[in-house]
Amino acid sequence: MKHLTFVILGIFTTIYISAQSSLDIFTLSGRYGFPQEYESTYTEKGNETGILANLQFGVPFSESSIWYNQLTFNHFRVDNDITMPDDIANPIRISGFILQTGLYQKFSNGRGMQLLFAPRFMTDFNNVDGGHFQLGGTALYEKRFHDRLLMRFGFMLHYELGGPYMVPIVYTNWELSSKWSIVGTWPISGKIKYQANDNVSAGISHFGLITSYKLGHPDYQGDYMERTSIDLCLFGRIRLAGNFHLEGRLGYAMGRYYKQYEADQKADFRITIIKFGDNRVVKNVNFNPGPIALLRLVYNLPL
Repeated sequence: MKHLTFVILGIFTTIYISAQSSLDIFTLSGRYGFPQEYESTYTEKGNETGILANLQFGVPFSESSIWYNQLTFNHFRVDNDITMPDDIANPIRISGFILQTGLYQKFSNGRGMQLLFAPRFMTDFNNVDGGHFQLGGTALYEKRFHDRLLMRFGFMLHYELGGPYMVPIVYTNWELSSKWSIVGTWPISGKIKYQANDNVSAGISHFGLITSYKLGHPDYQGDYMERTSIDLCLFGRIRLAGNFHLEGRLGYAMGRYYKQYEADQKADFRITIIKFGDNRVVKNVNFNPGPIALLRLVYNLPL
């Protein structure tokens, strides 16, 4: 019981320091991509499905220091009725476990710092070895400008299978009014939200990230799959009961790609979508971007 109280205290302390009105402690999400034609070669269509589970909590060391933890699991699959060459992953089945863990330190005058270690296990669950693990981290400086605006500035640096990858980050928690807010870790994720009442909210959501997964199937062992997608959606959220909420999203997966590369195909460096020394050769043919629908069950803890 003492351990449970300690964890819950950590969650509330995290919320207090971050000055958020609530925190999504646990999220379970399903994803469906409507069938789309392939870019060339094939006349059949491919469709994408996926699931995501996310858990986050903090453990306090003091009133100003917290050890923050977030664990995310994702699984994506792409199905079709196409017979492809043996050395091409088809159907696609990839999964990832992403841990973010590290120190949040609050200073005086509305300032703070967040340093996170972010290892990943990205795989197709075939012939698993050390190459399925990736390393990375995030560093953010925090500044509270006024009661309604908290910002963080920094970067995420990660060594993907396709080479080092850096994303400059700007976090915003901006209450424009009692109804409107902008919250997000841009350009990775974010929301423009309208809070209609205590039970209903709606708005626009964004999510975009590049992830890579090592493939261990004997026919293409050592290759990796790089997934890119920028999801722009309208969303609506309703409280079901207590702290449980149901959120639906409908939108479009822009720039969605599942690209298969051989292990030695790497770019020198990438900053978000800007690439340096990228002469990689894609092995497979991709299907087109298209509409997506998501359904999310969320346990949200209010302040």
